[in-house]
Amino acid sequence: MKLNEWISTRNDKTSQAWWLRLLNLRLEESERTFLMFLFYTATSVGILWLEVSVAALFLGKYGASSLPLIYIASALIGAGLGLLTDGLQRFISLRRVIVLISILMAVPLIFFRVGIQHPALFWGYSVFLIRLWLEAIYVLNEVTTSITANQLFTIREIKRTYPLISSGILVADVLSGFSLPFLRQLVGLENIILMSCFMLLAGAGVLFYISQSYRQFFPDSPRKLLLDEEIDPANRRLRGPVRSYVLLVIAFFILSQVLFLLVDFQYLSQLDFRFLNGATGVAAEENLNRVADFLALFSATLGVFELLTQWFVSSRAIERLGVFTIAMLPPILISALGLPLLVGLFQFWGAVTLKFLDELLRYTVIASIGPILFQPIPEESRSRYQSIVRGVAEPLSAGAIGLVMWFTIGILPNFQQQNRVFMLYITVFAIAWVWVVFTTRSRYLNLLVVSAEKGHLSLAEVDLRDLKRAVMEALERPGNEADKSSCIELLTHIDPKSVGEVLSPILPNVSPKLQGQVLRSMLNYPNPAYLPQIRALIEQPLTAEVFAAALRYIWITDPAPDMKELRPYLRPDVDAVIRGTAAAMLLRRGNPHEKAAATDVLRRMLMNEQERERVMGCRALGEATYLQALRIYIEPLLQDDSLRVRCALLEAIAATHLEEYYPCLIQGLHYKSTREAATQALVRLENEALPMLLKLAEDPFKPELIKTHAWNTIGQIGTPEAIDLLVMNMTTAWGPTRRSILRSLFKIPHEAGIEAVLNTLGRNGVELLINQELLFIAQNSASLMDLSEEKVIGGEADLLRRALQDQEKDAIDRIFLFMRFLYSPNAIQAAEFNLQSGSREGVPRGLEILDNTIDISGKRVLLNLLDQQSHTEKLQNLSEILPYEPMSPSQRLRFLLDLRIFLSDWALACCFHLARQYRWSLTPDQTLSSLRHPVGFVREAVISYLRIASPGTLREILSALKADPDRLVAAQVQSLLAEMELSPAAGTFQQNNGVVQFN
Repeated sequence: MKLNEWISTRNDKTSQAWWLRLLNLRLEESERTFLMFLFYTATSVGILWLEVSVAALFLGKYGASSLPLIYIASALIGAGLGLLTDGLQRFISLRRVIVLISILMAVPLIFFRVGIQHPALFWGYSVFLIRLWLEAIYVLNEVTTSITANQLFTIREIKRTYPLISSGILVADVLSGFSLPFLRQLVGLENIILMSCFMLLAGAGVLFYISQSYRQFFPDSPRKLLLDEEIDPANRRLRGPVRSYVLLVIAFFILSQVLFLLVDFQYLSQLDFRFLNGATGVAAEENLNRVADFLALFSATLGVFELLTQWFVSSRAIERLGVFTIAMLPPILISALGLPLLVGLFQFWGAVTLKFLDELLRYTVIASIGPILFQPIPEESRSRYQSIVRGVAEPLSAGAIGLVMWFTIGILPNFQQQNRVFMLYITVFAIAWVWVVFTTRSRYLNLLVVSAEKGHLSLAEVDLRDLKRAVMEALERPGNEADKSSCIELLTHIDPKSVGEVLSPILPNVSPKLQGQVLRSMLNYPNPAYLPQIRALIEQPLTAEVFAAALRYIWITDPAPDMKELRPYLRPDVDAVIRGTAAAMLLRRGNPHEKAAATDVLRRMLMNEQERERVMGCRALGEATYLQALRIYIEPLLQDDSLRVRCALLEAIAATHLEEYYPCLIQGLHYKSTREAATQALVRLENEALPMLLKLAEDPFKPELIKTHAWNTIGQIGTPEAIDLLVMNMTTAWGPTRRSILRSLFKIPHEAGIEAVLNTLGRNGVELLINQELLFIAQNSASLMDLSEEKVIGGEADLLRRALQDQEKDAIDRIFLFMRFLYSPNAIQAAEFNLQSGSREGVPRGLEILDNTIDISGKRVLLNLLDQQSHTEKLQNLSEILPYEPMSPSQRLRFLLDLRIFLSDWALACCFHLARQYRWSLTPDQTLSSLRHPVGFVREAVISYLRIASPGTLREILSALKADPDRLVAAQVQSLLAEMELSPAAGTFQQNNGVVQFN
């Protein structure tokens, strides 16, 4: 199917799937998202059934005082299983590891259930072991879910899909909570363990189906070479600010885990004391069932509130209140609620409320902000530290707090004393959590700015409220002016409309250079709200540039300005930049008399002998809107000797939309000296410049460098129309043009170009383009095989083979560019760098990085292609997408020329040179169409071929080629005409079955 047809079909399907838009999903993501949601929900239901039933059994047999032993032992088990999971990936392929782990979670439950019925099997410790295994299941389930989701979805897809997947546990809360009392009555409390095992195995079945149906998303080989450090060697070690920030983040999650365990212990202790304390026999069994039912209903009720909070409250609360206000909310509420519990009030219901609030906030808003806290850390180190927190820090903190609990219970046998001490622990740790959040906030803000400046952070993921606060704090502190300038530039880049709000209050306190930068940024979106600050500023001593910028802001923004105040600035003794600004403002908003005076001032500036006067006069033209009397000076100024004058005039042409001079802007792209000014002028025109730039970019007779600059300028314009233009041309362009378009799309801020490609083409559309490149490589490799050194010799053949090899390299480069739409640019760049090194260690490392990163349908073909194979092995590998059919060298050459639209200019010329050397016949269409090729050396090669193959045809067309724009081709034509006049008896054109025959 052609790409345009596929896009049309896809758009039709997407328009019908209204529910995809409702869930913020794309068509190609929907099935994977649903399967992951099904897996996570099934396993979570099984885990929650197991948690409730085991909690009741454990409290009934051991009491809440034994829980610290569970926490201590779970620390070792959690860390050990984390290491086991990581170790298995070094020996077993990942898709087998995740299924094996999911089965491992379920199978031991069968033996534990048998152990409850036959106590001798586990020496009577079956319930204790099940409770311990439950902690292990939590770790394994989270690790498996995280790994599988990261394999199935790219970094951009997971932002849309994971919130839906993660809500599976909230749905499971409701389902398990309301179903468990019924199941307990039906099968008994102890047999709930077998029901949990069945649900875990059902989840494992879904995961097995995922691993088989989407096996291309998983690496086939075990992970041996891929290391996080290989992604960016420059960040192998965390520097001071990042290291200290990481320690604070680890402290944040450790305190969160410690409070979770303390609150959970208090909750279960109160249940134990209220329902099970002192009960024996039948009463104990009845109370045990009451505990199970209470736990189930509590879980179900909590799940309903969690779902409502996650779907309707979390994102809005985070957006309005900010990340750190939300992060402080749980510890503040816990400490506030802990105070009455500390003095012995509302013990049972207070503990229940505490547990309810802790879990409600923990699994909704805290779960949502968790990944945000890792954003300032460089991406290549981010996942490693997330794993450390989840797999090492949290289990070890659980073990440490378990030791504290066990010691406290040992020295305080009285339950009421224990209760108060544990509430004191909760209050103290909650206050410590608040302090850590407050400290983390200041480090987060500073590191956020630095990371964004250095390109380690995607600005689309930044909490804008916190970033603005960080910029203000950085500017108010004493520091390097270059760093402050970077902060202003960063804010202007990510949120230009808020520059005035953030920066206008600090204008009097910064240097003149920064004042000018701030004012220029504010002038992009002038707002009358900041006029008092600007008016106060001009009362102070200012440099001419800053004063002019402030003057312009006031008279552009003020709804009713007094234009008479500008008249004093028109005097000849006033600095040129201020005089030009005042004249421009009068031309823009003055009365006829004032406009005449301003016109006279600008006329004298434009005709002045001093370069600075003419430059400022040209800049003033760009700020004015009334140019009737000054248009006569534009033509001479375009020929001015001063480059600065010409560049300033190009900006003025764009600013005043002088359409008759737009060709001058396009012409400015042709010269290195004026290219930057012409580019900025065209960018200022935005959509108005697109037709001119597209015409230039598609002109086949323009040099490739000029066309590349045209595409880059379209990318810098960056409007939705410009981006759509790039995307649609990317699907039809080929060779250097496609590469230029791809690079232009990547440079568009906020990843707007990447998002546009994914929104228009989708993941499958990008894969289709990658497969198109692979198909071209297959044709190229077949040509190299049929035109090998054993079959065709000579200098022309060597040149053609080298040109074909270069084409293959270019196609691979484009494939790597396409892969950046789908995967982390750092990973793709690291893989490309290692593969290009050609070293014995580098190539396997690059292949390993790709194997663990990409999941396209042609993954195996691409990896084998990059594995430095011979032509025979390449053809065998590429046979999956294009079976190889051997041809004779002449047939292969003619077949190549049929694909000439995909050939590079040099490869096309080499084809004709080789055909001339071996006197191979070509079709008239191949020769005559190539004779119209826009590149001169291709036409030269065709003429050389026709001189040997068909002199009669050449004689007929030579007269039309005398005026060829390429001087080498014209010289060649003149030489041939002179030669044919000396040899009038030339051959005649003959054709047999559409093939040019030699005569």
